[in-house]
Amino acid sequence: MKPEPFESAYWRTGARLTGLVILRVLIGWHFLHEGIVKLINPYWSSAGYLSEAQWIFAGLFKSILSSPAVLSVVDFLNIWGLILIGLGLITGLLARPAAVAGMVLLALYYLANPPFIGYTYSAPSEGNYLFVNKNLIELAALWVLVVFPTGRLIGLDRLISAYRLHRKRGDRR
Repeated sequence: MKPEPFESAYWRTGARLTGLVILRVLIGWHFLHEGIVKLINPYWSSAGYLSEAQWIFAGLFKSILSSPAVLSVVDFLNIWGLILIGLGLITGLLARPAAVAGMVLLALYYLANPPFIGYTYSAPSEGNYLFVNKNLIELAALWVLVVFPTGRLIGLDRLISAYRLHRKRGDRR
C-alpha cells in the first residue's frame, strides 16, 4: 500500500528528504552570504533600501532613517539576523526558529519594497513579477521548511532532540 503524500513519514524518505535538506542548506547559504557581505563592507547600510520604501509601511520604514541610532540598531540586527539565520539553516541548529525568523525578515523586505506595477526603484531588479519577487519566493520556501522540519532528521537539531529525550527518560550517560 502506497503512503499518502502528506502522511507524516512520507516526506522523510529518500529524494524527498534530500531535496528538503538541499533547499534548507541553499537558503541558509544565501542568508549567510548576504549577512557576511554586509558585515565586511564598512560602508553598507540599510539606509538606501529604506529610503526607497513604498506602499503601506513606507512611513514606518522611512522613519528609521530619521535617527542614526535606530538605523544603526536596524543595520546590526539585519546583518546578524542574516548570519544567524543562515548558520541555523545550514547546520540544522534551531532550523525551524531560523526559518520563521527568515520568513519575518523576508516579509519586512517585501513590505518595504514590493514588486507592484508602477513602483520604481533606483537599484536594478530582476524585473516586475506582478506581486511576486525573490523575497516572496524564498519566504514561501522557508514556509515549506517550517512545515517539514529537516533539522530534526539531518542536522544539529537531531542531537538536541536526542539529548532532551535522554534527559526526559532519566538516561544520563
